[in-house]
Amino acid sequence: MAITCYMAKMTVRSTFALDPETVDVLGRLAKRWKVSKSEALRRVVRVAAAVEEVDANADALAALDELQRLAGLDEKKAEAWVRRIRAERAAGTP
Repeated sequence: MAITCYMAKMTVRSTFALDPETVDVLGRLAKRWKVSKSEALRRVVRVAAAVEEVDANADALAALDELQRLAGLDEKKAEAWVRRIRAERAAGTP
């Protein structure tokens, strides 16, 4: 006798007001991807979140670039610092 267990899929039901154009686009995406409108919407939200994360990381890199510029740290100085630190580590000195 085989016993199989299935985990319940957690679903949160929500109501959104969407304009007709958005509903049409969502329907076309769902049809093209051969998924439900709910799944299409989940995919779109995940992609939007990933894009937002990339934008946030780009902002962080821009802030780092600005900080390095303000500190007068250029590529030549950075490479010299890396060489000095590696030499200190190799020598075992703090």
